[in-house]
Amino acid sequence: MLFFVLIALSACSGQPVTSSCPVEMSPTTAVVRFGDPFSANCSSLSNQTEGMGWESTLGGTPLTHGFTFLPLKIDSVTDWTVNAQCFLNTLDENQCFKILPITVYKTPDSVSVHQVDQKGPIVSGQLYYLQCDVENVAPMRHLSVYWYQGNQLVEKHKVGDPDPIPASKSFTQGMRAHSDDNGTKIWCEAQLNFPGVPNAYTVRSEPHELIVLYPPFFMDPANETHEIRADSKTTLNCTATGNPSPSYSWHFPDNTQMNWSQHKHPAFLTPDNDVPGTYKCTASNTQGTTSKYFTVIKAKGSHPG
Repeated sequence: MLFFVLIALSACSGQPVTSSCPVEMSPTTAVVRFGDPFSANCSSLSNQTEGMGWESTLGGTPLTHGFTFLPLKIDSVTDWTVNAQCFLNTLDENQCFKILPITVYKTPDSVSVHQVDQKGPIVSGQLYYLQCDVENVAPMRHLSVYWYQGNQLVEKHKVGDPDPIPASKSFTQGMRAHSDDNGTKIWCEAQLNFPGVPNAYTVRSEPHELIVLYPPFFMDPANETHEIRADSKTTLNCTATGNPSPSYSWHFPDNTQMNWSQHKHPAFLTPDNDVPGTYKCTASNTQGTTSKYFTVIKAKGSHPG
């Protein structure tokens, strides 16, 4: 309809239609959610204005004589490629127009993250993949997807699809598991970013908690030496970290060995004062085994009180 109106007016006046036009629009560009109402204003900057009008794929305002200010009102934006332009007729029967760029958007119906091709725990050192599914979002060219692990940004994906209609897309991120990743949370965020719009439209997935299996290790792996006195006790601390939680066994100086897992505090041992020597503690789980040695000696001059 727009081109028919412009061509018809040009034919009647015998003057060409030009896109260089002394009008000012507010806003100069627009971002509107699909289904929402929308309005804009067009003001003439010329003192030779005969009339003005709006053309749009969702209706407009026909040529209105004697006006230098004209609003456009759309009750509901239901066209993903909506366009609008203000036209101005001058007293010398020329016509010009100016286009108002409009971007129609829709936030995602859902954003979710899950582990690809594997369920359950992963093993330390293993390369694994997570997938972020963004459902029914538009326009895709303004979409960015951010990956976070423990509140730290680890990756960003940008989409360049020019199609303005809603679409769904999946994003895959590869990571290598480490023991200190166990229990951390990973999530993805889908953001629609528009030039001139300060606050991005963001939808965040529920977090995915990593469960990483790793062999036991001691926070302080060095072997230890302890002096004991006849009137005191010393406790050997063999605490190790691992997933699954380690089980413990102790090897005593007299060559006896005891599985200490059923003990109330299996990582701790208080040796008898009269049994000095080297105690070996072993921490084990499904991923591996590690050992630590404790040398217990009697303090010089120690004697029963």
